[in-house]
Amino acid sequence: MVKPGGKIKYPGKAPIDKEKLAKHDRGEGINLKAKTSSVQTRVHRQRLRVKERVIEQTVEQAARTEVLLTENYGFLDADAGETTTQFKQSEIASSVDITSAKKHFRLNLQFGPYYMRYTRNGRYLVLGGERGHVAAFDWVTKKLMCEMNVMESVHDVTWLHIETMFAVAQKDWVYIYDSQGIEIHCLKRMNGVTKLDFLPYHFLLASVSREGYLAWLDVSIGELVARYNSKMGRLSVMTQNPSNAVLCVGNSKGVVSMWSPMSQEPLAKMLCHKQAISACAVHPHGTYMATSCPDRSVKVWDVRQLSGPVRTVILRSPAHHLSYSQRGLLAIATGNVVETYRDYDNSIKPYLRHRESWKVTGMQFCPYEDVLGVTTEKGFVSLLVPGCAEANYDALEANPFQSKQQRREAEVKALLDKIQPELITLDPAALAEVDVPTLKDKVEAKKKLLYIKPKTIDFKPRKTKSKGKGGTAKVVKTKKILKEQRRKEAIELAQEVKSNELVEQKKTKRKNFGVLDRFLPK
Repeated sequence: MVKPGGKIKYPGKAPIDKEKLAKHDRGEGINLKAKTSSVQTRVHRQRLRVKERVIEQTVEQAARTEVLLTENYGFLDADAGETTTQFKQSEIASSVDITSAKKHFRLNLQFGPYYMRYTRNGRYLVLGGERGHVAAFDWVTKKLMCEMNVMESVHDVTWLHIETMFAVAQKDWVYIYDSQGIEIHCLKRMNGVTKLDFLPYHFLLASVSREGYLAWLDVSIGELVARYNSKMGRLSVMTQNPSNAVLCVGNSKGVVSMWSPMSQEPLAKMLCHKQAISACAVHPHGTYMATSCPDRSVKVWDVRQLSGPVRTVILRSPAHHLSYSQRGLLAIATGNVVETYRDYDNSIKPYLRHRESWKVTGMQFCPYEDVLGVTTEKGFVSLLVPGCAEANYDALEANPFQSKQQRREAEVKALLDKIQPELITLDPAALAEVDVPTLKDKVEAKKKLLYIKPKTIDFKPRKTKSKGKGGTAKVVKTKKILKEQRRKEAIELAQEVKSNELVEQKKTKRKNFGVLDRFLPK
């Protein structure tokens, strides 16, 4: 389309910001025009040119798609002479839009102290009171799903892989309920549980007990994967590392130990404090871990290095609860005061402060919402914390607005993509490495198999030139006979190995379920 002035209205693609291109840049490519290039073949040079073009197009498309990320991360900015900790929740709620203001509310309850947990998509909330009150609801629309009194003490609650099931750690055992409050199962192998957590990619329900036991239950098959005695006494501090699904357990000696269901001994131990661990929280990226103890100190550790603390904060009173947000904000609960800390110029400083009338008993940042849920001895309060959550969510990972059909499809896909407990390790990158000693043993043990080529025959006649009746034709014929004989020997050896394998398979024969065979107990 041409304007009257002669200029083209839509000349082509809109230019891309150089900063966005640099953000997605993958580094300098291969200089194929240089004379010192190691690529000499014309065919290989052409392939590399095509590959470089594809990489450039990918970078450009990634930079252009940032236009679709319409949401921005907003933080509170204070004027000169002010601090963000002065802002009250009523002032924040009156300054935001009506939709965000409704996310700040309070529930006055009477069966506390209470414990809470949000779903992975941040849409649903479950509350459990120590005197038996359990309720699950959609906290955005305030629609109640179920409410009941289990008539015995409740020590912790957690959602399973979807919002139609949740687990409650009661007086003796762990019970699983559906969204209508109907009891589905009673886990008597998990007794005396003080803390619950769920590993979504492994479908494992993890728990620690007052007797010092750790347990992992596979909810997809209903089998107990592992149950170990930690020999550390009563355990009440536990959280998971989202990056590798390792459980971080704090004990009364100031040590945080990291556990996997495939090891009876901890994978690593960190002496974090000189006193008992009061609380522990791990960053969603699995990079940092925050711990606290009664000496009023909070330390931030780099989990990748397992070395000294990166940050240390001395509080006015001991911290009993810690929680990390998706954007790296750290919430600390000391008595009835909740403080949110944020990184400023390589230092951690207070961002928001809120005071409650009752002691805080639990808290968690809501995924994909700028909300911090806090439970107290007498109820629940939802606090607004601008800039704490991920603004742009991946609907294939966690969709807060999913329908029933999308929920069913997501559940099936998650089951098919389920990760086995054997893959829970301290360093996930180690799974991609080659175990050289084991590989050598396997190669030596399988040298007799058919796919390993037989040795080449170096046949050399006595005379370099043959004349008459025993000439070159006879040499070729003899070499062919020897090759055929070696091939038959290799086939016989392979058949012998295969027959032995069939005999072993018949001894341990079981029904094959195809793709779902990995869900069978070992």
